[in-house]
Formats: sequence, C-alpha cells, structure tokens
Amino acid sequence: MAFFRPRVSREAEVRYHADQEISKSFPELLDKARQAEQTVRELRAAAADDIELLAAAREFDKALTDALRAAEAGQRATFGVKAYDDRIARRKARATPAGRMWTDEVERLRTLREENRLWGMPPVPRPVPATL
Repeated sequence: MAFFRPRVSREAEVRYHADQEISKSFPELLDKARQAEQTVRELRAAAADDIELLAAAREFDKALTDALRAAEAGQRATFGVKAYDDRIARRKARATPAGRMWTDEVERLRTLREENRLWGMPPVPRPVPATL
C-alpha cells in the first residue's frame, strides 16, 4: 500500500502565482529606483537644501522598498512552489544559479536601502524654541 503525500498546499500555489505576478513588475520598479537615485545624486551635487534632499531620499527609499518587494517575490517564485512549504526545497533552490542571482539581487537592494536610511537621509530639521 502506497501512501501519497500531497505535493503542495493550495495556499502555496496561490502565493506562488501571486509572486509570479508581482515579480513581473520588477524591471520597471528597478528603473524607478535608479531614477530616484539619480535625482538624489544630482541634488547632492548641486548642494540642495536639506528639505529637498530629504524629500528625494524618502522617494528613493520608497522606490527601493517597492523594488525589493518585487525582487523578493521573484526570488520566491524562482525557488518554486514546493519551497513555500519545505525549507529543504527552499535551501536547494537557493543553490541553483537562478536562485543565487535573485538572492544576490535581494541582498544588494537591502544593502542599498539600509545605506540610504543610515547615511543618505539628512536629519529632520527641528524648530528652535524661542527663549524669552
């Protein structure tokens, strides 16, 4: 008598197809992040005031976050539907060339976002209280 194990859960299939759809927008989101980065660089080179630089850095952070979410979805979709339920399948998929490419891209985007959050955003200007 053979025991059959279900291949994947229905939830994993739904998440897999959703990640495939989200990852399709990755190139456009990455281009948007590059344009936002270019804007930040131009403002820094022009010695813009902190308010403009802060707004541009926040836009860059938002664009990086969107691109990172799409890259993570692409990574999960590349790993395959079994990887949603099984950590061993996820680990094996990470070792493939396509899995490694997505993992490197996700790590690069996370590093870029953290660098922007730590060093790219000027401090928020605080009003100075008037003394009597």
